[in-house]
Amino acid sequence: MFPINRSKLVLVLAATLLSVGCTSTSPAPELGAQEEFKPVVETSKSNPVAPRPVPVSLDPVYFETGQAVLRLKTLDLLKGYAQSIIDHPEWGLVTIEGHCDERGSDEYNRALGRRRAAAVERYLVEMGVPPERISTQSFGSDRPAVPGHDERAWGRNRRSELRVEVSISASL
Repeated sequence: MFPINRSKLVLVLAATLLSVGCTSTSPAPELGAQEEFKPVVETSKSNPVAPRPVPVSLDPVYFETGQAVLRLKTLDLLKGYAQSIIDHPEWGLVTIEGHCDERGSDEYNRALGRRRAAAVERYLVEMGVPPERISTQSFGSDRPAVPGHDERAWGRNRRSELRVEVSISASL
């Protein structure tokens, strides 16, 4: 019979258990596959049985300085959003918010924010989203995503955000 070194045995068993615990049984996602955006429903703290609506999280669409032109790299993102909006009528109204960095006057930034929201709206409608499912709003530079006074902060603040709230009746 072979002598067994206890510390080696413990290490082998631990490594075996860790490798088994870390394996995944779900298939890997296909490259280029669009992620489906599903609403999340939480329960209210006051009534643990009644669901309450939770906003659906969609990534912002970013713009160049002083521009309201959609970047080519955001078109696929918006195409996926359009299909998700169409596939999920329970999402109800989608509000597109236009935002700007701090540079420029309030009047200029509000107008630019409106143009940015309108550019996203036009593209979603072109992709088949009914116009009555979309509203737009401009905040200009009033709601920065990132504080700061440099190009990094400005680049994150030049955006349109899509806000979706799942209706209570549809999530039941």
